Amino acid sequence: MTDTGSQQAPIRVMVVDDHPMWRDAVARDLAASGLEVVATAGDGEQAVRRARAVGPDVLVLDLNLPAKPGVQVCKELVGANPALRVLVLSASGEHADVLEAVKSGATGYLLKSASTEELLDAVRRTAVGDPVFTPGLAGLVLGEYRRLASEPAPAPDTDQPGAPQLTDRETEVLRLVAKGLSYKQIAERLVISHRTVQNHVQNTLGKLQLHNRVELVRYAIERGLDDE
Repeated sequence: MTDTGSQQAPIRVMVVDDHPMWRDAVARDLAASGLEVVATAGDGEQAVRRARAVGPDVLVLDLNLPAKPGVQVCKELVGANPALRVLVLSASGEHADVLEAVKSGATGYLLKSASTEELLDAVRRTAVGDPVFTPGLAGLVLGEYRRLASEPAPAPDTDQPGAPQLTDRETEVLRLVAKGLSYKQIAERLVISHRTVQNHVQNTLGKLQLHNRVELVRYAIERGLDDE
């Protein structure tokens, strides 16, 4: 017999899209695969209210929404809860839309032309913190990280006495994150568990007083860690 008590709780997902048939179809596919769809919403204002009420693990979010645009929804929700993962599911592959979504706090970006299997895989990977992008967009995002890093910006000064110091392993993980590796790839490279990689990233975010992967990669690139 299977010990159901030892099984992990299902990933809690919320679907936001202004097209009812598309929204219902995505929610149905996610639920059929064993994910828990805790809410849906058809506009930006509704999305913010319901997401705050139900607290999903992953928000599957369209960008083109009435009442409030998707990037604003993402910014507000991730700003209030940095643990929330946002997977943008959009018809637009425009570079400006992708970069704006990532800057607003989205973990991944998938085109609506993706298959159901690709969507399910993307939601599961997003839930554990992996960056998920439609092929061809990952390089674009990493390039934008590098562009941002070339601009002067205030950053925690770890050279000051009493500033938080990273362990050798945390620095090693940070270097691989800056190179664009997923948590799974980092785990395989360092021969440690996926969970351990997540813990190192969370500890590093806390020590450096950063809020998300975008800020973390920018911090690493500013210090040349991606070139080592």
